[in-house]
Amino acid sequence: MSRISRLEIDDSGLPAPTPEIEQERRVAVFDLLEDNSWTLPGREGQPAPVGPYALTLSVRDGRLVFDTCLESGEKVTEFHLSFGPFRQVVKDYFQICESYFEAVKKLPPSQIEAIDMARRGIHNEGARVLQERLHGKAEIDIDTARRLFTLVCALTPAS
Repeated sequence: MSRISRLEIDDSGLPAPTPEIEQERRVAVFDLLEDNSWTLPGREGQPAPVGPYALTLSVRDGRLVFDTCLESGEKVTEFHLSFGPFRQVVKDYFQICESYFEAVKKLPPSQIEAIDMARRGIHNEGARVLQERLHGKAEIDIDTARRLFTLVCALTPAS
């Protein structure tokens, strides 16, 4: 029951994502809801309410907001993360994604595969940063972190 069963992305006020990023976002949401791990620690000596949880991701005051409720709508916790630790890896990820999307149009499979391997490596680094930033707030496995990192990218304000 320590999982996200519903996910909402509040991207109001942000520029529309490119079609490629929008597709990655849809896939990440679908995959995340199919299989994820979201465990909240207890607070002030009390155990955390048992999920499944509904998660809303948004940006408020320039910070990434994770708003977690029970499926019933009862608020469990909300925490805000600075985008600062994500900026470089998100920038690198967007650059490699652009290279990948261009490569798919005109390069041979071997070169596309090399770019895709680099893209996955940067994506894994972003997932690791997310796991570190969530430490003590929510415990997530690497697959959940990867999917959430894709969504963090979709919400990252332009620098």
